[in-house]
Amino acid sequence: MKMRIGFYPGSFDPLTNGHVDIIDRACGLVDRLVIGVGVHAQKSPMLAAAERVRMIDEITGPIAAGHETEVAIMEFDGLMVDAALASGAGIVIRGLRDTTDYNYEMQMVGMNARLAPDLQTVFLPSSPAVRHISATLVRQIAGMGGDISHFVPARVLELMEM
Repeated sequence: MKMRIGFYPGSFDPLTNGHVDIIDRACGLVDRLVIGVGVHAQKSPMLAAAERVRMIDEITGPIAAGHETEVAIMEFDGLMVDAALASGAGIVIRGLRDTTDYNYEMQMVGMNARLAPDLQTVFLPSSPAVRHISATLVRQIAGMGGDISHFVPARVLELMEM
């Protein structure tokens, strides 16, 4: 049987409970999940790529074990479809919080289909408990000294405070 490999891209700056929700459910769909940490030269992230990779690795280990799914993490700085294909993925996993995400993601699906026709996209709706969480808002709250403990895993909070 062919191994089902999924690619879940994002900046994960920081890894939020919303991301963890999607990772957990994606692990139930694929044999191997590659989490692609996007690194873009023109953006100035809150956390260095190496820190984001470390956070993801620490948080996803138990999730992967619980699903008997292999999880790998890779950085990428080019087109997402190129990174997904390089990882061996046939499926791109995208989380949807609301209709704004849906509209944007549908546009991306159309563009990606022209660039990589054999790559399929699977949308996973965010669970109600985390649907409101946005990494952008988490960064803004953290940047103003606010409490982000309700929005990120405890280990992520610890690593961010170091």
